[in-house]
Amino acid sequence: MAFTCSDICKIVFAVILPPLGVLLERGCTCDLLINILLTCLGYIPGIVHALYIILKY
Repeated sequence: MAFTCSDICKIVFAVILPPLGVLLERGCTCDLLINILLTCLGYIPGIVHALYIILKY
């Protein structure tokens, strides 16, 4: 699986601000709401979920 420049940018955004990475990948969907909730509950779960979403799609 090859990474494009946009994928790398999304991964960087996901580490800095996880909901932003999910927003760029999936748009305003339930994935974004789940990620916001996970980020509020703990920063690490938000990062893990964001990376999962970015690498899955």
